[in-house]
Amino acid sequence: MPLVIAIDGPAASGKGTLAKRLADHYRLPHLDTGLLYRAVALALIDSSLSLDDPEAASRAAHALDADRLDDPRLRARAMGEAASRISAVPEVRAALLAWQRRFAADSQGAVLDGRDIGTVVCPDASVKLYITASSEERARRRHLELAGRGEAATFEAILADIEARDARDASRAAAPLRMADDAVRLDTTALDPDAAFAEARGIVERARGDGA
Repeated sequence: MPLVIAIDGPAASGKGTLAKRLADHYRLPHLDTGLLYRAVALALIDSSLSLDDPEAASRAAHALDADRLDDPRLRARAMGEAASRISAVPEVRAALLAWQRRFAADSQGAVLDGRDIGTVVCPDASVKLYITASSEERARRRHLELAGRGEAATFEAILADIEARDARDASRAAAPLRMADDAVRLDTTALDPDAAFAEARGIVERARGDGA
């Protein structure tokens, strides 16, 4: 039976790192669904279109080319903020839903991370994890990440961005960020990457054992 691992959580919680490591460990394809929204936002920006134009955003989502997901500009801090705005547009979410579900339907399974994977995209996933951490710890991690890429940003500004994104993601009408009822919560605030991976792998193995 295909192994589909759905990983949700707020920005900088560590879900992306865990998703990649779990995908490597179980030899499964991995999709960072946040890149889809970043790519739609970047398409609008490159076309000099407003991020607040839902019709333009919907067209960009329907026309999205997978090759755009490799654009290094998608990792910039500004793209995260832009993606959060784009993701609140119901038409954009609807357009990208089919893409994500096709990816998850791989014959061997898949690992997807985002904000509505366990609740909307893959409600029947084999395993659901909800990865979280304190907003201060998440801001610290993002600050280190951006500094490593040479992007200037203060800790205070990053913390404000994260808290604003949390509020926007949790309050949007279309697929708000929330933990699925059958997901397992993993708080990574006090965990280093190896410890978080060990905990996550244990959750997957227990779920696989229960479903065997």
